[in-house]
Amino acid sequence: MKKIDFRMERPDLVKVGDKIHVDESMLQTLAGRMYYYTIYPAVAMSGNIPAKDRLKMHEGTVTEIIDEGALWTVWCEFEE
Repeated sequence: MKKIDFRMERPDLVKVGDKIHVDESMLQTLAGRMYYYTIYPAVAMSGNIPAKDRLKMHEGTVTEIIDEGALWTVWCEFEE
């Protein structure tokens, strides 16, 4: 099980228990190849993740949502 956090800028776009699909994007940086994920359809975005920690499965479940005032942190689990 792999757990990744996403930043969501509007409330109530997903809720705990929701099944989600993420789109994978890649970028080349000075630190090497990085990946980031977007909860489809453009609900929330992850931070940059090194290639060695890349997701194998793009289907997951929302496990926690933390209200941080102007943004929300959405934690999702992915079976690996």
